[in-house]
Amino acid sequence: MKQKLVFKITGGLIAVIILALIGGWLAFVPSAKEAGYKFVSAWGTKGTGSGEFNDPIGLAVSDNEVFVSDSRNARIEVFDYDGTFQRSFGTRGDGPGQLGRPMNLTIRNGELYVADYFNDRIEIYALDGSYLRSVGSTGDGPGQFNAPGGVAVAQNGDIYVADFYNKRVQKLKADGSFIRQWGTTGKIGIWAGQFNYPTDVVLGADGTVFAADGYNDRIQVFTPAGDFSHKWGGPFAVNIKGSYNGWFRTVSSIAVGPAGRVFATDFNDHRIQAFRKDGTFLFSIGQHGAGPGQFTYPLGIDVARDGTLFVVDYGNNRIEKWHPVK
Repeated sequence: MKQKLVFKITGGLIAVIILALIGGWLAFVPSAKEAGYKFVSAWGTKGTGSGEFNDPIGLAVSDNEVFVSDSRNARIEVFDYDGTFQRSFGTRGDGPGQLGRPMNLTIRNGELYVADYFNDRIEIYALDGSYLRSVGSTGDGPGQFNAPGGVAVAQNGDIYVADFYNKRVQKLKADGSFIRQWGTTGKIGIWAGQFNYPTDVVLGADGTVFAADGYNDRIQVFTPAGDFSHKWGGPFAVNIKGSYNGWFRTVSSIAVGPAGRVFATDFNDHRIQAFRKDGTFLFSIGQHGAGPGQFTYPLGIDVARDGTLFVVDYGNNRIEKWHPVK
């Protein structure tokens, strides 16, 4: 009788554990909800010539061109949507219009904003490559940077910067005057509004702020007014990394598409993941490799008005182009 009771209790516990594991899996490992994207083409190879790259990092698209930060060559290269080289600009240095290590890019109101990691500033150019101005200086004070990794710009000209080593995201006026920041300067944290080396920042159409909290392996979201809204990436989005759907192993860049989808480069998982703005997982594309549609450490990413996706394939020194599956 006792033995049967023990078997019943043991069986019940096993059933509870199995159900808990299944429930946890369903809660934290979502399935794909959309068909995703298909690979179209790729261009680029390692080198210093026109159309070649040495560690490309950032990417931004205009209505008809693709701008790429060719980081080790300290320049910006420009292509049409089919990958045909158009022009390049920027020279190595720390003077006006020169670049140290250009990182993530953004385009707003006909101007290109470049996060310059080595020179601790945001460089701003006309789309033809003419230097316009710069914002920021080296330091940890308001409006200063320590290796900025990404930049976003509001319609009114306000500038948002992922201030990598200062472990914060700053919001500045167009002239560089400090407005506010998210995160505590120089301090790592895993809770809401704290950062562990932020890598990029983008804005939604309504002014919602999406921040790539790179080494916390998550995305944090703030309202247009600046209040914390929500976060996602792994269980509870508290720096639990992994290769499952919706999890990350270093978020290196993010972009918001015309339909409001949020695309994120999952650097160490060699893939792109897509989400709704509330963090609902939609699909992932790519796998590790050097073949068509494969990635080796994807970095910069942007989406054209028609939904075409462009990705910097950092480890393979190339750009990949993808179209939505219809």
